[in-house]
Amino acid sequence: MWLDKRYHSLDYEMKSHYGQKIYKLALDGGFTCPNRDGTLDTRGCIFCSAGGSGDFAASRHLSITEQIEQGKKLLAGKKTGNKFIAYFQAFTNTYGPTDYLRSIYMEAIQHPDIAILSIATRPDCLPSEVLDLLMELNQIKPVWVELGLQTIHADTASYIRRGYELPVFDQAIYELNEHGIDAIVHIILGLPGESPQDMLATADYIAALPIQGVKFQLLHVLEGTDLYTDYRKHPFHILTLEEYTDILIQCIERIPPHMVVHRMTGDGPKQLLITPDWSRRKKQVLNHINHCFKERNTWQGRCFRKETL
Repeated sequence: MWLDKRYHSLDYEMKSHYGQKIYKLALDGGFTCPNRDGTLDTRGCIFCSAGGSGDFAASRHLSITEQIEQGKKLLAGKKTGNKFIAYFQAFTNTYGPTDYLRSIYMEAIQHPDIAILSIATRPDCLPSEVLDLLMELNQIKPVWVELGLQTIHADTASYIRRGYELPVFDQAIYELNEHGIDAIVHIILGLPGESPQDMLATADYIAALPIQGVKFQLLHVLEGTDLYTDYRKHPFHILTLEEYTDILIQCIERIPPHMVVHRMTGDGPKQLLITPDWSRRKKQVLNHINHCFKERNTWQGRCFRKETL
């Protein structure tokens, strides 16, 4: 059902719709974040680098078209087709005047090589006029909105300085659904103080909502973040590859088959990454995860641990 994977992968989804692998081009729209500009806080989320999770994005000093062309050149060595996803990644990408949002989104979506517009933002930064704009753009080409939930647990959310409560996330999901816009939710596995059961509870929670995609992110400790300061003072447990793989697979077992898995682990900028060191070897990590999936049995297109059958 999922070609060579035991889950509904983004690669499968793209090849099903477009007949080819489609890569993301990480763009920087020149935004900040209410968690940084003093509206909510000035420090940002505790794990967030100075680049606002946009460490792999192009320079904000270039136009959107120039960023797209630069990104295409960087991917020229890979075997790929001629279509790309315009991914507004750095900081909060709906946090600005609607006229400005319209101008940069339209510049991206009208580029002939862009197939999909993907926008990373916060659930508390989706006012009605922005939702209407996204719905309008969704009539031109598909629009995805990526929301950083990370966890459903209030204590953890407070510790990481997420800056909004869970009902705000719920409302954003339902409003996106009402506007016909796909929602992709980010979850971090391995947050300090969370047990495997806590992480699985987050997966169970999103499984019951009208969400179209999920990104699973391994917790990275990056130099220069407040999380790194805490880690140096009071070292907390960092998931091993085996622990992460087991929790990840159990999370994926809990989500519905239609929910697309957009990411299995994520990248930490190598020059900033403190731990876990094993995450530097991304290809080997993904091979390990996929090997563990193949060691499990499936039923009706879903993965189940062997010992439960």
